[in-house]
Amino acid sequence: MLMRRLLRYLIPHRKALIIAFAMLALATAADVAGPQLVRIFIDDYLTPRQFDMQMMVLLGAGYLVLHIAAVLINYFQLLSFHKIAQWIVRQLRIDVFGKVQHLGLEFFDRTPGGSLVSRITNDTEAVKELFVSVLSTFVQNIVLMIGILVGLFILDARLAALYMILAPVIFGLMWFYRKVSSKVFHLSREKLSQLNARLNESIQGMTIIQAFHQEKRMRKEFGQTNEEHYQAGMKRLKINGLLLRPMVDLLYIFGLMLILSFFGVESLTTYVQVGVVYAFLNYLDRFFEPVNQMMFRLAQLQEALVASERVFALLDQDRYAPTQEGNDDPAVGEGLIEFKDVTFSYDGSKPVLKNISFVAKPGQTVALVGHTGSGKSTIINLLMRFYSIEQGEITIDGAPLRSFSDEELRSRLGLVLQDPFLFVGDVKQNIRLHNEKISDKAIYEAAKFVQADAFIQKLPHGYDEPIGERGATFSSGQRQLLSFARTMALNPKILVLDEATASVDTETEELIQAALEKMRRGRTTIAIAHRLSTIQDADLILVLHRGEIVERGTHQELLAKQGLYHKMYLLQQGSVETTAV
Repeated sequence: MLMRRLLRYLIPHRKALIIAFAMLALATAADVAGPQLVRIFIDDYLTPRQFDMQMMVLLGAGYLVLHIAAVLINYFQLLSFHKIAQWIVRQLRIDVFGKVQHLGLEFFDRTPGGSLVSRITNDTEAVKELFVSVLSTFVQNIVLMIGILVGLFILDARLAALYMILAPVIFGLMWFYRKVSSKVFHLSREKLSQLNARLNESIQGMTIIQAFHQEKRMRKEFGQTNEEHYQAGMKRLKINGLLLRPMVDLLYIFGLMLILSFFGVESLTTYVQVGVVYAFLNYLDRFFEPVNQMMFRLAQLQEALVASERVFALLDQDRYAPTQEGNDDPAVGEGLIEFKDVTFSYDGSKPVLKNISFVAKPGQTVALVGHTGSGKSTIINLLMRFYSIEQGEITIDGAPLRSFSDEELRSRLGLVLQDPFLFVGDVKQNIRLHNEKISDKAIYEAAKFVQADAFIQKLPHGYDEPIGERGATFSSGQRQLLSFARTMALNPKILVLDEATASVDTETEELIQAALEKMRRGRTTIAIAHRLSTIQDADLILVLHRGEIVERGTHQELLAKQGLYHKMYLLQQGSVETTAV
C-alpha cells in the first residue's frame, strides 16, 4: 500500500521512465555480452591452431565498443532516473507544504514546529533517496541479474540452474533484514524529529534561556535526546553490519565453491574449456555485485519507507482549518456580530467557553476583560474562524459564520495581535502582504493613519527598508504600528484587537489611541483589554471568568455594580482599597 502510493508519483513521468528503462536494458545487454566475447576469444581464436589476428582485433574492438556504449548509456539512464526523482520529490514537498497550509490551528497546537520542519525537510529528503538511488539501483541490478542468468543458461543450463538456488536465499535475506530493521528505523526517525523540535524550541526561546541561565539544562536535555538518537543509529549499524555485506560474502563463497566443484567434477570425465570457466567466474562476480549494491541500498530503502510513512501520515491529516459550508455566499455588510450560546473546548473534554451570548451592533466597540485563561482570546479565535464551533452559533449580519468564504472573511475582518509577526522582505511588502489590490497610495495612507509614517520615513530606505526574520531589527512598538498599518490597508468592516497597545510606550500609545478612535468609527470592534483605562469608552464591556460572562455593561455601570470589574479596576488604579480587596 505504501509503495503503491509512492509509485503513483511516477505516473506523470511514465514516458521518461520508459526511456530510462530502455536505456537500462541496452546498458545491461552490453554489460552481459562482454564476458561472452572474451569466452569466444579464449576458446575459439586464442589457441595456436585457431589463432586469427584479424578476428582477435575485431573481438577486441567489439569488446571496447560495448564498454564505451555501456558507459554512455549508463550515464544517460542514471541522469534520467535522477531527473525523475527530483521531479517527484519536488512535487511531494509541494503537496506536504500545501497540506500543512490548510491544516487548522488545532493541529499546530498539538504538533511541535520542529517536528513539522523535520517531516517536510528530512523525511522528504529520505524519500528522495528512494527514487534517486534505491529505485534505479534495484531496477538496474534486477535487470542485470536476469541478463546474467540468461547468459549462464546459454553457457551451461545445468550450472545456471544451480544459481537459481541462491535467488530465494538472497530475497529471503532481504525480507528478514526489512523485518528486523523496521522498528529501529522508526525509532531513529522519531528521535531525529525530536532533535529538530528541541533545536527549534531552543532557538525560538534563546532570550529566555539566556535570561534565566538555562543553558546547562537545555544542553543536558538536548544531549539526552541526541544520545537516544545515537543509540538508535548504533542499533541500525549493528544490523547493517551483520546482515548486509558479511552475509552476501558468505553466499558468494558458497557460489564460488559450487562452480569450482562443478567444473572439478566435470573435468574428470570431459574436457573443460577455459573460456567457459572464466565466463562463469566472471558472471559470478557480476551476479553478486548487483546483490551487494541492492543489499547496501536496503538501508536507504527501509529509511525511505519509514520516512514516507511519516510524510503520508501528515498528508492524511484531516484536522483542516474551518472553511465555508453551504452554497450561500454572503458578504459582510453592516458588521452586526452575534454569539448565541457558544460553548467550546480545545481538547474535547474541558470547556474553555460556556454558553457565551452577546451582540455587537454595527459601529459598536465591545471590550473583553478578565483574568488570564478566562476565554478572551478563544472568543477572538472563534470569531476569526480559526477553530470550528462545537455548540452554539456565531453570525455576522444574520448569516452563520461558517457560510462566509475565506476571502470575504479575511478581507472584511481586520486582526491585530498582541505579538505582531513580520515576514522577511521590506516594509511595503509587510503592509501589503502581496495583495495586489492594495496600491502604494493605500499603503502610505494606512501608515499615516496609524502614526507609523513618521518612523518609516526616518529609515534609511523608507518603505523599502529590508526587514529581517520576525522583524528583529525593529522595536516592539514599531512592529505593532506596522501591523496596524497592515490591517488598515485592507479597510476592514470589523476590527479584532488583541491588546493592541500592549507593546508600545506611553507616548506611542497616546498616538495609537487617537488612531484607534478614528479606526473604530463606522466599524464594529471586538477588543481584548488588559489595561482597563484603554476601554473606558467602549459601548459594551464583557467580564469573563472561567469561560463565562459574569458581568456586562458600560464602564460606569460595571463600577456601580462593585463586582469583579470594580475589583480589577481598583487593583490597576492602585487604590487604597486594594488591601481590602
